[in-house]
Amino acid sequence: MKFHSVLLAAALLLLGAAACHHADDYAAYVNPKIGTGGHGHVFVGANVPFGLVQLGPTSIPQDWDWCSGYHDSDSTVIGFSHTHLSGTGIGDLFDITVMPVTGPTTPERGTEANPARGAWSYALRSQEICEPGYYSVPLARYGIQAELTATSRVGFHRYTFPASEDAALVFDLENGGCWDDVTNAEFRVLKDEDGHVNAIGGCRFSTGWAKNQKIFFWAEFSRPAAQFSVAENPANDSERGVDRKPLYGYYTLGHTEEGEQILVKVALSPVSMEGARANLAAELPGWDFDATRAAARQAWNDELGKIRIQCPDADTRTVFYTALYHSMIAPSAYNDVDGQYRGSDDLVRKGDFQNYTTFSLWDTYRAAQPLMTLIHPEKMEDIVQTFWHIYQEQGDLPVWHLMGNETDCMVGNPGLIVFADAIVKGFRAGLTNEQLLEAMTATANQTDRGQDLRRRYGFIPADLYRESVANDMEYAIADAALSHAAAVLGKEDVAAEYRERSHSYRHFWDPESQFMRGRKTDGTFTEPFDPIYSRHETSDYCEGTGWQYLWLVPQDVDGLVELFGSREATLAKLDGLFEAPDHIEGENASPDISGLIGQYAHGNEPSHHTLYLYSMLGQPDKAADRIRQVYKEMYFNDVEGLAGNEDVGQMSAWYVLSAMGFYQTEPASTRFWFGAPLFPEMRVKVAGGELSIKAKGLSEENRYIRGVRLNGQPYDKPYIEYADLTAGGTLEFEMGK
Repeated sequence: MKFHSVLLAAALLLLGAAACHHADDYAAYVNPKIGTGGHGHVFVGANVPFGLVQLGPTSIPQDWDWCSGYHDSDSTVIGFSHTHLSGTGIGDLFDITVMPVTGPTTPERGTEANPARGAWSYALRSQEICEPGYYSVPLARYGIQAELTATSRVGFHRYTFPASEDAALVFDLENGGCWDDVTNAEFRVLKDEDGHVNAIGGCRFSTGWAKNQKIFFWAEFSRPAAQFSVAENPANDSERGVDRKPLYGYYTLGHTEEGEQILVKVALSPVSMEGARANLAAELPGWDFDATRAAARQAWNDELGKIRIQCPDADTRTVFYTALYHSMIAPSAYNDVDGQYRGSDDLVRKGDFQNYTTFSLWDTYRAAQPLMTLIHPEKMEDIVQTFWHIYQEQGDLPVWHLMGNETDCMVGNPGLIVFADAIVKGFRAGLTNEQLLEAMTATANQTDRGQDLRRRYGFIPADLYRESVANDMEYAIADAALSHAAAVLGKEDVAAEYRERSHSYRHFWDPESQFMRGRKTDGTFTEPFDPIYSRHETSDYCEGTGWQYLWLVPQDVDGLVELFGSREATLAKLDGLFEAPDHIEGENASPDISGLIGQYAHGNEPSHHTLYLYSMLGQPDKAADRIRQVYKEMYFNDVEGLAGNEDVGQMSAWYVLSAMGFYQTEPASTRFWFGAPLFPEMRVKVAGGELSIKAKGLSEENRYIRGVRLNGQPYDKPYIEYADLTAGGTLEFEMGK
């Protein structure tokens, strides 16, 4: 009876908590654990939208599925780190790790096989709380309750200790994540008039995916310590380049009472310790943890509330708002409150704009950035300024930018596409037409990453450059984007030049097999060829097969139809994509090719536009069928509820944008092609006010768009213009069988 009473009490508490959620508490619908299993690689912890700080647990493993530092299969915690990536396929960051402890610990990461080594603990996952802006978990080894919240540049910790005589806070500057290695570290101690330590500063420099990452911090405490000591990992050796550096700091608390709470504020800066200290003073001068948690939740509600949906199904509502949440973890702020930031050339600069980092552009140019132009127009001028300054500092627009570093990860010129898309949609950030064109053309005419070969031969030869088809086809998409932007800027000669260059994909067309195939300098195709074969990083394709790259021509669908000979032949081949074998051949096949329907791979970005080709080719009903299939099979309310890596918001942005009933298929375009609205009604905050999207009669059977009205007037195009969307008003779909 007693056990049943406890269950009843818990149920009543849950009902009461649910009843207390205000109607506009959209954060209540978010499940941050979606994508923490499988290969989703999502961040779990406390942050605010687009903030520099992502404060959350970091686990022992440094394998591929721990790129975010967290995986549902594992409950180890080495500490709580202030920077994390979300959904990437490479791991980095995990800077400035704090771990509350009692008793002796050793200065090292530790291993699960030896519980006495390191300061790590198991987390009691059954009692874990994950909410937007807040994270909490008990640490089994120490009996400590950890709670985290954050502002944009400050992580706020609250630790509830047991009675102890040897409590401490360990600051770990050694352990980043996965591919990251520390190159330099420093602690600075500040004491009060009585000689007690009440603040520390420091820095952590590292190399990894970001080759020259520099982060500075400043930490203050609710209770002074008798001493702050530093220790070295005895395993350090000169081969790692950090021979016996003071990588661990011990903030010694000593005696704690049962239930005593110790608060820690840790501010970050890409510039200096002084900058971090100023960030802390500006963003979090007080010690009210609960108020900071409430403010973080309000920040999330302000952003999540930009889209309101009518949805009776709780799981679908959770999937949608979690997707919207995941789309706003990055790009991340990358400057101090006074405007100073560290440029791509490692020089400290001061800007009159909000500088950003964490640009996974090969992924996000497809949906996440177009979504931002719709629901975050207030940020777009700063995005353009950030890109412009990156161009000035490194000589070209970004590819994959992380903590002020160009990683050159992935293929093509995706930053050019995002920059051109902003121009086409009217975001210029006060730059002249000449400046805008300069940044784009300079980027398109670099000589690295296979671009010199492309200009010499007209395409990238497979015998001279790996992943040649993928690289060339992505460059072609970027050229088309440049062409669109140049036309908008009144430079028709430039537009014509790059429009022609955007047709380079045609060199790879094999009329016999009807696939895009790698071609060598002598004009012959690479052999052997199998359209479902993959060899990670060393084939003609990047994270894909011949089936998937056949359709990577969103910039020239009419040209693709010409290659097939007719629209009917193109559609028949597109049907074949979904009827092909749903597996990948090859011993070293790319693990990124996931979420298969036939050979359509929703778990990776090159396929994300493909379903909408049906709409572009005049068969929108087939688009609706396949899009709704993806809604059901690739997104669900579970730790394995994503089909592949979240990829810094792109996987989720596809869902959010598609749910509105349209998608921007073409690069740097103002056209959003109709697909399959997911909800009977959505209200979207846009630049011009509110856009009401209604799907009248929507049901499983009535899933097809049978008519469209815009502001009450009949609308006969298969797409809608960006200007019509951002003006606000009512977009009404008449749904039918």
